[in-house]
Amino acid sequence: MTETKTREEAIAKIAELTKSIRIAMLTTIDESGELHARPMAAMDVEFDGDLWFFTAKSSPKVHDIDSKPTVNVAFSDPENQNYVSLAGRAELVIDRALFEKYWSKAFEAWFPQGLDDPELALLKINVESAQYWDAPSSVVSHIAGFIQSKLTGEGGTPLGDFGKVDL
Repeated sequence: MTETKTREEAIAKIAELTKSIRIAMLTTIDESGELHARPMAAMDVEFDGDLWFFTAKSSPKVHDIDSKPTVNVAFSDPENQNYVSLAGRAELVIDRALFEKYWSKAFEAWFPQGLDDPELALLKINVESAQYWDAPSSVVSHIAGFIQSKLTGEGGTPLGDFGKVDL
């Protein structure tokens, strides 16, 4: 079922759906207009309308963002049937106080020198719009929808919640 949500309700829903997803797919657009997606480690930070990722200053994604800052970030949790697609504008942020605020030892896998790594930077993504799908994950719910579809000859009743919001 599609619901209309306020900005605050949409942010809360997105925060709820993405809080336990550790890897997101970031898609950028290169200079020739080609899309490039890559996995990014999600931070353990409550979503408030902005997303944050550590990155290397000289990475190809930063070059893409310098020329075309429009990006998409997709979160997928198939086990719980939760999916979120966030579109927005990205920018590179170099700020030691923010590095310290968002840092955890887990990021040493990518930045072995820690907070002193000269390549360390943050990507800030100001989310402008979002789509999410939150469906029941139980097999019984899926079977009920399938049976309803077969008995009536029509599509089953939508299960779960779909939303498209502008932030």
